[in-house]
Formats: sequence, structure tokens, C-alpha cells
Amino acid sequence: MTKSNFTRRGVMKTGAATGAGLAIPTVFSGAVWADAHSGFTNAPQGDTVTLGFNVPQTGPYADEGADELRAFQLAVQHLNGEGDGGMMQTFSSKALDGTGILGKKVEFVTGDTQTKSDAARASAKSMIEKDGAIMISGGSSSGVAVAVQGLCQDAGVIFMAGLTHSNDTTGKDKKANGFRHFFNAYMSAAALAPVLEQLYGADRKAYHLTADYTWGWTQQESIAAATEALGWETVNDVRTPLAATDFSSYIAPVLNSGADVLILNHYGGNMVNSLTNAVQFGLRQAQANGKQFEIVVPLYSELMAQGAGENIAGIVGSQNWDWKLENEKGARYTGTNAFVKSFGEKYGFPPSQAAQTCYAQTMLYADAVTRAGSFNPCAVVEALEGYEFDGLGNGPTLYRAGDHQCFKDVVVVRGKENPENEFDLVEIVEVTPAEQVTYPVDHPMFAGGELGECNPGA
Repeated sequence: MTKSNFTRRGVMKTGAATGAGLAIPTVFSGAVWADAHSGFTNAPQGDTVTLGFNVPQTGPYADEGADELRAFQLAVQHLNGEGDGGMMQTFSSKALDGTGILGKKVEFVTGDTQTKSDAARASAKSMIEKDGAIMISGGSSSGVAVAVQGLCQDAGVIFMAGLTHSNDTTGKDKKANGFRHFFNAYMSAAALAPVLEQLYGADRKAYHLTADYTWGWTQQESIAAATEALGWETVNDVRTPLAATDFSSYIAPVLNSGADVLILNHYGGNMVNSLTNAVQFGLRQAQANGKQFEIVVPLYSELMAQGAGENIAGIVGSQNWDWKLENEKGARYTGTNAFVKSFGEKYGFPPSQAAQTCYAQTMLYADAVTRAGSFNPCAVVEALEGYEFDGLGNGPTLYRAGDHQCFKDVVVVRGKENPENEFDLVEIVEVTPAEQVTYPVDHPMFAGGELGECNPGA
């Protein structure tokens, strides 16, 4: 565990007993649990409230995690009335006033998920049980998000997912105590498919390399379904380990496969390395089936573009948000410039999509508590379900009640051929309206799970 520079609140001794008929989850037990809540898990008793930020500080997604943590720290400062207030000034809700949350100063603790589900669960458990965290946020891996979301459901705290793109997070693994601001694989595919048809035609043969965990599986399923609907053929889908750093053995067979498109269902360091290997093997200069060979990365970010360098030029993908949105697409995306200004002044460079979604999640949690007038997780759930808001950089957004998924516009991007600086490596090709990427709650790709009931924990 890493302690923030803020003074962390210790577990408050309330002496409260668990409510009648409510069992203590087996993962949490003992005196610490019994002493840490009053009416609900970790009910704040003093003049502070503790949030837990669980991010990959090591491992393949560490760059994303570092930016998430920067955003979390900035959000805490703004909630406590420090700095310029950032997107608090543009947020359509005016409940937050810079006096913390319900008058309690916000403090935080952090953990390193290592992009490993077991490590993430352990750090989240410690933040809840030992540090009194009342909300857990973070991620940068869908496997981590799903694992921690389940733990938070059992513990009786709110989970505000960070960067998680798997359909399963708000599909078969959705939980009443969990909420996701980030978009998902289905939305990426729905936004990308028309652009891919326009750029590359409807007669293509695709070879997929897919990260072998929940995000990769649902990303591949989504983009394959969307491109096959255009007329594309899926030639092969090869799964690759999350821990892989050299993808040469996976790239080598592609040119002899009959494919003329390589789709990299990879993220973070995996994507940087696999794209680099693909370029080294000459795929970007190759011809196949009488066509120019193309590479598609369904999900990527400015941070990944920095890692990939010139290899990203011309590569098409999707993003949850881009720091240039308001300047290029207008006032619909208000909040973007306010956040970029705050983040840039503090850290010296523009924020990533990971930073924006984690900042937004923190604000949305604080706002929900304030509007509800209570930290009780069930009151927070009620305040967030069906909540429509604006001013956080994504345009008008809905937190759907049926699955706790946010619906908003999707940004389609392409790596710039001649970037002017290291922070402006992608160009916005199109912004797909939310209604074009919205799907029914019972869509087959999201089937198999139930939200269940909110758990206050005690």
C-alpha cells in the first residue's frame, strides 16, 4: 500500500454492530470490520472521508495507471477547494462546492493492482478493511475491474470503475454497487465499423491477435461481429498472453495467412510492442489480395501513441475522450478545456483518456453523495441510476439504470502522419453520436448476469 501525502484517516471506532439478518462477507471479518462501520460499511465518523484509488503502478498498463493517479489526486484537490476547480466549474450539477464531500475533507489511499486480479483484490481489501475507504476506483484492466467490482459488492462499498473496456464489466459481471463511465468494446466496434468500411472497403480478410483475458475476448468478439456485418471475413483469431512483451512469433504467420488486415486487440504496453513488431515485419508496406495491408487497433490512447511513436501514423482506433475535443468539436464537449488546463498546469502535459474517466468518476461519486445527502452506498446507487449529466468533457451522458453503463459519444481517431509535438499524435476522424452505439440491456453480448441488489455492507 502507498500512503498519499494527505493524512490518511484511521479506522474509526464506532462500536456499531452489524444489522440483524445481514451476514458479514467471508472475505471481511474480525474486529477491524466490526469497528469500521455504522449502519453501512466505513460510514465516516469524523471530519474526513477516505477514498481508495487502485491503479496499476507496475506492469503492462503502468503508464495508464500513473495518469489515472494524477487525475485522482487532482480531483481530490478540487473537491477540497484547492486549485481552480477544474470540471467542477462546467459540470451540469452544481451540488459540489469545494468543501469536500458533505463537508468532510477528502483523503485517499492508493494501491498497486500490478494488472493482476489477485493483487488488485488484495489492495482493495486492505484499503477497505484497514484504511476505511468508502469508495474504490481505478483499474486499467477489465480483469482487475471485474474482480474488484465483485469484492466491493460483497464488502458493501461503491466501485467507480476506471479504465475498463470489456463488455463483461457491465454485462455478465455487472454489480449493483459498480458503475462504469468508460465506454466498452461494443461501442468501439459500432463506431469503428462505418469508418473502416469507408477507408478500406467491405471486402477484407482480418487476422486478429487478442489479449487473452476478458477485455481481449469481448473486444475481438465485438469488432469481428461489426466487421463481418460489413462483409469482412475473419481469417484467424490468436490469443496472446497479457504478460507477453515480444510478439514476433505471433506476427510472423500473418502475411501467409491470406489476411489483408491485422486487428490488434491489445492495449497499453501490449499494443505498443505488438504494433512495433508488426511494423518491423514489414506489414505496413505489404500487399495482400491485391490490396494495401492495413493494421487496426480498436482501442488506443494518446499515451499508447507516445509509446508507439511513428508506428502509430495512419492507424485507426477509438477513444473514450481526447484532450482536443472541445477545441475541435465545439461547446458540446465543454469541460474538456477546463480539465486540460487544470491537469496541464499541475503536471506539464495534457491528460489521457484514462485520466479523464478517473477524474469524472470521482466527481460523479462525490456529486451523487451530495445530491443524496448520504454516503450510504444504496443512496449513492439511487442517485446515479438513470442520471443524466453534462459538462465533464464527453457531451450529454446517461448512467443507465439497467446496467450502470454510461452512454455518450465515441471518438474515432487516427495516428497523425506529421505530428507537431509529442502530445498531439492522434487526429480526431469522427465523433459517433451516443445513439449509434447504444444497445439494449439484454443484448446477447451482455447477457448472463444480474445487477442484483445494492449492498450497504452493514
